Amino acid sequence: MLFNWTAFFLSDKTMIVKRPKRIFVAEDLKINSYDDIRTYFEQLQKEEINSKETFMLWLKKSSELEAVLEEDMAWRYIRMTINTADQEAAKAYETFVNEINPPLSEASNELNKKLNDCPFKDSLTDEAAKIYLKKVVTAIEIYRDENIELFSKTQNLAQDYSKLIGDQTINYNGQDLTAPQASKFLRDPNREVRKEVYDLLFVRKNQDNELLESIFDQLVQVRHQIAVNAGFKNFRDFKFKEMNRFDYTVQDCFDFHDSIEKYIVPIYKKIQEEKLRKFGFEKFKPYDLSADPDGKAPLKPFETGADLTEKTITLFKNLDPYFSDCIQTMKEMGHLDLESKKGKAPGGYNYPLYEIGIPFIFMNAAGTDRDVITMVHEGGHAIHSFLTKDLELTAYKSFPSEVAELASMSMELLSMKYWEIFYTSHDDITRARKEHLESILMVLPWIATIDAFQHWIYENPTHTREERKNKWLEISKRFGTGLTDWTGYESARDYSWHKQLHLFEVPFYYIEYGFAQLGALSVWKNSLENEKKAIEDYKKGLALGYTKDIKSIYKAAGINFDFSPKNIQALAEITTNYLTKLN
Repeated sequence: MLFNWTAFFLSDKTMIVKRPKRIFVAEDLKINSYDDIRTYFEQLQKEEINSKETFMLWLKKSSELEAVLEEDMAWRYIRMTINTADQEAAKAYETFVNEINPPLSEASNELNKKLNDCPFKDSLTDEAAKIYLKKVVTAIEIYRDENIELFSKTQNLAQDYSKLIGDQTINYNGQDLTAPQASKFLRDPNREVRKEVYDLLFVRKNQDNELLESIFDQLVQVRHQIAVNAGFKNFRDFKFKEMNRFDYTVQDCFDFHDSIEKYIVPIYKKIQEEKLRKFGFEKFKPYDLSADPDGKAPLKPFETGADLTEKTITLFKNLDPYFSDCIQTMKEMGHLDLESKKGKAPGGYNYPLYEIGIPFIFMNAAGTDRDVITMVHEGGHAIHSFLTKDLELTAYKSFPSEVAELASMSMELLSMKYWEIFYTSHDDITRARKEHLESILMVLPWIATIDAFQHWIYENPTHTREERKNKWLEISKRFGTGLTDWTGYESARDYSWHKQLHLFEVPFYYIEYGFAQLGALSVWKNSLENEKKAIEDYKKGLALGYTKDIKSIYKAAGINFDFSPKNIQALAEITTNYLTKLN
């Protein structure tokens, strides 16, 4: 059953949001320990399945339990990341990770085996069910009891990383600033201001390098042991299996790296060379990389988190009224936490809440144009959650990252047409669009850098820190421009990967950004030709959730899942041609 995206609004566009009535789990369930949910797993394990009807009911009960548990864990994570200094929130998260999740993992594996052994599963012949069952078989194949404790350890280490990064603040002109807040000054036209702030950040971040290296050392070894326990040669191969990467291979990733090096890096180097010419520098210093070469002040698209919210709602209304209704609903429900503040975990995310269906957006807005991109990016994820909220099973709402990131990255590009909401002058709008398209040409090499680095790390799990640093520099050189002088800031260059939270928290979740970016450029290309049709196709593709394979979802969205050299070259040309018109 697919979601009709007009069915959930009254005539005044107010969303009717109610948690669906539960058919199995108690409405007033409070989870303080595994004992509070043990009985549900025991009932499902003992329940007799003697017909297709009882099998379908069993599936729906299992799906409901999964949604309840996923949402409980989600809120613990959200509260912990909003304030990493909140001991109560941290304890609640740690309780789930260390005390609830281990027996939960065992019980879930037993239910997977019961499902897989059930003869009535053969009555599920649609593609959605086949994908679901394939994921179940994969989960059974890679499950090991001895890995439960190890997974908990990786989550605890990832939490340690978040707290370290969240605590990184500087004092500038008498004001305490988080790293995202301080980053605004790195775009200041005054080079002395940029250098002063960068130096403060440089010194502060250096204080944590040893701790972050230690955390990562532990993560690599624990992850390698997880892979070995499950019968894999390395964690990369384990992770590809665990992430259900049915539609592409490791070699496809390497081919993507080669194409980015061949077709994208030269274009981005030309852009950077032109900026250097305008600056009048022979090379950038690291504090120059975010500044405008024409000496313009940073764009200031909004003032506060509330301002960002209202402008995003208006922007989305111009693009498609359904999109704005989604963000309005999240605002009214308190499902937005946007502003950067001390103690807040790094980055941004949209967390799906599978039971109620209304997701949560977390980010670290500081008033920059990049914050606008982050907001529409996470807004794209949120709309994806809305479009799939009423799919029949929770598993259908948990889609592959290559599709999830298509939702978010396409929204960035689709929204560009309506950025006058944030920028009042034609020059500012043009500049914002130009900088965003240039950032895409910059981020593709960075994606290739991070992905290639991860492959090497886990193919060589016994590497030393020195070997890791040298490999990072080698890969960075491959996908870099060579136009930055790091003299005096060598450690910032050597450990620049520390800022990429995916390496610490969600390993191998990064190449998806590259594949999805190519898809998003194709969606954008379609919108330039027929915006209404492109948006409808976009919604149709996303509304499928994970009821079709990736290629079919992309096709429904009016594009191809294509990361071939030919397609990368063609999309690079479209982007550069558009940039030329903006100049």
